[in-house]
Amino acid sequence: MAKASADEAGTREAQRLDRWLWHARFVRTRSAAQKFISDGHVRINRQKADQASRLVRIGDVLTLALPAGVKVVEALGFAERRGSFSVAATLYREIGASGEASRDESGVSPEATHPPAPQHRPSPRERRALIAMKRRS
Repeated sequence: MAKASADEAGTREAQRLDRWLWHARFVRTRSAAQKFISDGHVRINRQKADQASRLVRIGDVLTLALPAGVKVVEALGFAERRGSFSVAATLYREIGASGEASRDESGVSPEATHPPAPQHRPSPRERRALIAMKRRS
């Protein structure tokens, strides 16, 4: 009788970093994950990860410098296949101030620097008035 591997038994101790990022849906493809890692955008337990073959273990804290901002997540599990978003969300837990508004170096939230979005689309008359106002200033 052949002995079952850790993959077949469903109990994995570690997974390649590029596969984990892809399964957790932080990147679209594994090659994009490899480039993301080699560009130096990933840290595991505060140490820079520069190889896609580096192993992620349950409980590791990953710092990801994503285009939308920095995310700090804790690895909670592994997946054998890339699944839906709801399956991917079970692989990690976000750490930090996820509910608070992000702030830049000056301590001002982005909402304070930008006016709120309009509630409706401007009419042609309003649009012409906006264009004229922008030309004057």
